[in-house]
Amino acid sequence: MTNGHDALILAAGGSLRLGRPKQLLTVGGETLVARTARMVAATRPGKTVVVLGAHAERMCGQLAGAIAVFNPDWATGIASSLKVAADVLAGRAAPVLVVVVDQLALSEAHLWRLLTAHGGSRDTVTAYGDAMGVPAVLRAATLARAKALEGDTGFRALWHDATPEAVRDDAFADDLDTESDMARAIAIGALDPQRGHM
Repeated sequence: MTNGHDALILAAGGSLRLGRPKQLLTVGGETLVARTARMVAATRPGKTVVVLGAHAERMCGQLAGAIAVFNPDWATGIASSLKVAADVLAGRAAPVLVVVVDQLALSEAHLWRLLTAHGGSRDTVTAYGDAMGVPAVLRAATLARAKALEGDTGFRALWHDATPEAVRDDAFADDLDTESDMARAIAIGALDPQRGHM
């Protein structure tokens, strides 16, 4: 599927509950934002857009091969980042692989599973627990409709017309939002011990 898709990395959040930028936590010495960009690049997208917001200046050097776009309204929620991405990718017909940077279960293999499962008639999403979400492969038309979203409403609100194809991986149910989440991930070796307050 070389160049058969574009990619979108959502990395604008302020990590307010954690109190430090999640994007800059590390696994094996590699920041989460760099790790995510590396895995996405391995799927050989035609165009990769990274939406940055909080702490943007600390991430720009870790996004080789990607187009970094700043979202000035990042604090209003994910909808603003999806709108920015929709503008940048407007007019392109390829499906869009959408990922976030704070999922420790992310793997290149899972991204390939999503891309392989995507037939084009529906969006293809990751199922975990009783939820569906990212990583996902969105039709270009779905991303274009993101311009209608507001606040902290994500693209799940766009799935009213067609139930997405789902690829299940319950490991994605693990969140990385609080100090206790981070401590648990460190304890099982999924995240490096973090020094000080980043």
